[in-house]
Amino acid sequence: MILDRLESWNLYFREGTQIARAFQFLQEEFDPESPDGRIDIDGDRIYALVQGYETRPMGKCRFEAHRQYLDIQYVFDGAESMGWVAREHMIVDEDYDEEKDVEFFEQPLRFTTLEVHTGQFAFFHPGDAHEPGIRLGDTRHVRKVVVKIRIGGE
Repeated sequence: MILDRLESWNLYFREGTQIARAFQFLQEEFDPESPDGRIDIDGDRIYALVQGYETRPMGKCRFEAHRQYLDIQYVFDGAESMGWVAREHMIVDEDYDEEKDVEFFEQPLRFTTLEVHTGQFAFFHPGDAHEPGIRLGDTRHVRKVVVKIRIGGE
């Protein structure tokens, strides 16, 4: 898991990779006026999901993890909290759905809470169980884009 500002992505990833391509899309090509929905960057190898929603109380969100894709969750308007814990410490609540590439988990007793504000991204590997969409204080409207990068696409 990595939490940082968008302009700092190159501190973690080298140029010329699929991950770099995803970050370049966010910096150079993404239009914050884009409607909610999918944007293909490189077919099913790299794509973006633009989302707008109201944040929810912690107990109303779910921990999830993926096996086929890495996640870059970039908040471009608003702020939310995200939970994070190593997947190996989780108890499965809903079995892995290969078509949707998601597995859901029971709420753990202990986890790390991240605050993700406008201009920041959270990067999650398949070993990272994460719980996005948690409100910070009051309910807020958040606009973010989740870029999915297929593992093995490097």
